Amino acid sequence: MSTAILTGQPVPGSSIEADLRSLGFDVRIASDDAAAGALLGEVPAGQRVAVVDARFVGHEHALRLGLTDPRFPLAAIPGAVTAQPAARRALALAMDRATAGGNTAASEPATTEAAAPEAVNGETAAGETAAGESPAPAAATLTGALSDRLVAALSAEGSDPHRPDLGSLVATVPGDPQTRNEARQAVAAVDDEAVRLKSAVKARDGFFTTYCISPYSRYLARWCARRGLTPNQVTTASLLTALIAAGCAATGTRPGFVAAGVLLLASFVLDCTDGQLARYSLQYSTLGAWLDATFDRAKEYAYYAGLALGAARGGDDVWALALGAMVLQTCRHVVDFSFNEANHDATANTSPTAALSGRLDSVGWTVWVRRMIVLPIGERWAMIAVLTALTTPRITFYALLIGCAFAATYTTAGRVLRSLTRRARRTDRAARALADLADSGPLAERLARALEPAARRLPGFTAPAAALLGGAAVTATAALTGFGGPWPVLAALLYVLTSALAVARPLKGPLDWLVPPFLRAAEYGTVLALAAGAGVNGALPAAYGLVAAVAYHHYDTVYRIRGDAGAPPPWLVRATGGHEGRTLAVVVLAALLTAPQFTVALTVLAVAVALLVLLESIRFWVAAHRGGAPAVHDEGEPA
Repeated sequence: MSTAILTGQPVPGSSIEADLRSLGFDVRIASDDAAAGALLGEVPAGQRVAVVDARFVGHEHALRLGLTDPRFPLAAIPGAVTAQPAARRALALAMDRATAGGNTAASEPATTEAAAPEAVNGETAAGETAAGESPAPAAATLTGALSDRLVAALSAEGSDPHRPDLGSLVATVPGDPQTRNEARQAVAAVDDEAVRLKSAVKARDGFFTTYCISPYSRYLARWCARRGLTPNQVTTASLLTALIAAGCAATGTRPGFVAAGVLLLASFVLDCTDGQLARYSLQYSTLGAWLDATFDRAKEYAYYAGLALGAARGGDDVWALALGAMVLQTCRHVVDFSFNEANHDATANTSPTAALSGRLDSVGWTVWVRRMIVLPIGERWAMIAVLTALTTPRITFYALLIGCAFAATYTTAGRVLRSLTRRARRTDRAARALADLADSGPLAERLARALEPAARRLPGFTAPAAALLGGAAVTATAALTGFGGPWPVLAALLYVLTSALAVARPLKGPLDWLVPPFLRAAEYGTVLALAAGAGVNGALPAAYGLVAAVAYHHYDTVYRIRGDAGAPPPWLVRATGGHEGRTLAVVVLAALLTAPQFTVALTVLAVAVALLVLLESIRFWVAAHRGGAPAVHDEGEPA
């Protein structure tokens, strides 16, 4: 239970108490500042607390946005401020400072603050003065109200509360009856529920999702909210639906393929609904963000496997295509993650490429075209579903590979141009994130320490060049030489050396963000080449399982970094060997074992890696959730 402390002169007919109770607050009344301070001290330390001016006029959803969002320790809207348990001490200190001038009556009239100018459909602000004067800026301080003095005190101490964008919603504390009536009229003029439904939809989304899914999935999200369903439950339902779709595809029959396509689209509808439900009801959590992101990858890659199994029932072996699609899609994501982390907090001038992109954004249709050609998850899943129902798995994978290859080329080329023309100064945090994404094991780390003095004297492009050349050498050798030969082993040893050189110094160069995707492509590509070269049944499915397990580990690393939780523990990286250790191990196994034995070895390795990374990942995220980790809402890949 959360607690709301109402301060200020009570207003007859006000709905503020009822609104707060409907949001889950236990409402207490403070007669003056001293009473408010005493009530604040009585609230248990593990509870959220809010201080709200009793004269507040506004939409209930404005209160919801300002007082119940779990992502922010401190938040405020005009006339109200809230603190979660982690920020209770800061609020208590602010209360002492705000009331230090004496026992100021909480009913002291507050200076009028209007809502933002757009508070009433872009016209007159709810708090405009009776004389028709221009409203005060949205950020103006209510000097007479306790809640706004608390906000000022918090900001002065460096604990600036989050201020949500209310858009057309009204949130104001009128200073006289006339402005109160105007504010109430402004509230009545804006449909609170319509705004809430609209805000449930992701601000930046793909064309297919925006026009084919969100127009009705938002209502499904509201239906779920009214029945007490949580985003995690909807996420789980989406996963189960996709797994059933994969099972239908695995039957290898036309009815099975049609059912698979329909169910995959249904799974995507639920995938959109879980995020919309989280935004609609503000049910954000660290665990939920991880489940949503992880299950998206699990659904798609399980569906690839289902298609490959279905094709095999019809006599067509497409496991190499399925594995190639997973490798390409994962490398695309690593490019996105690495580029974003490298530029997360970098300071730089605006590049000509970025300026051109900004100009294109002003031409509406170009925005949708550029969003579609990168083949985001909505367009990608729609294409897969339609092709599954109407064609064969082989055609589906061909189309997927061509589309993803074009999208990867387009996005990577643009980011390379931006990096070369944008003189960024990257931070230690960005360099650390890229090093974590590299997933270097004991071999690369020890060699990197030995090579560090020499690496610092090499040109700035050394890191990506070394990663690219070493990765290309081991992958090409595995693909072009006979299975079981010694040459891939020599190439893998060279790869260990070049991968160590790539991370021997901090990854702060303009193109150093390419190091992790180059390393991912090298490891996954080598496994694919060796399994294909083995030429026996079961080798490619075993390789698919191994790459899926390793890819999960790499995705989990990304989600930990995004949640400011750091990389996986060093023992896990050592136990799984790092990318260079796994690559060397697979190559050595291929050289020492027969093709059937190699298949068994890949299966054992896949199971071992999967158990290690899954158990540690689940342990970490459940512990973070139970330990009260700050809630996050990762928008992830545009749908």
